[in-house]
Amino acid sequence: MIRQITSIILVVLTFSACKDEVLLPKPKAQLRLEYPKGEYEKVDTEYFSFSKNEFAEVVKNTKGLREGDLVLNYPFMKGSIFITHKKIDNNLQKLMIDAQKLSYEHATQADGIKPSEFYNADERIFGMYYEVSGDAASQAQFFVTDSTENFVTGSLYFYVKPNFDSIYPAAAYLENDIRTIMETLRWK
Repeated sequence: MIRQITSIILVVLTFSACKDEVLLPKPKAQLRLEYPKGEYEKVDTEYFSFSKNEFAEVVKNTKGLREGDLVLNYPFMKGSIFITHKKIDNNLQKLMIDAQKLSYEHATQADGIKPSEFYNADERIFGMYYEVSGDAASQAQFFVTDSTENFVTGSLYFYVKPNFDSIYPAAAYLENDIRTIMETLRWK
């Protein structure tokens, strides 16, 4: 009798445990961060002007910044774009080499650095944009010049330990802002 009851329970459990569902491993999840689309507003400096995202806070004249230098802070992303202006005094080649060297200093930690030229002949703006991928300290660098008087460099930094997977959404958002800065920059 106990054998029959055990057999019945075993049959019931076997049939109740069987389902048509096949268990497969779940795909890895990706962090989905969405940032608000900002409006752009004009920023004037002594040497140039450009458009910045309304969510960026302009910091000028603080310790460590020279006249004409500024920082665009993005507090909700814990990131900043540092912008530096230098006057050209028969040193254009040195300035360009220094800017390129600064970009490639991140090569040891980066998975790759993708340079792209920037050219706006109508406004006399020529430069380079360096997109840095991987766990580097800076995710983007750029420089623009009029090749006679002005030279501007910019660098994107986050105030967190570099982890490309974690900061990628914010880096992509701010890289778009950097491109807007380059496209809207005008010399005075």
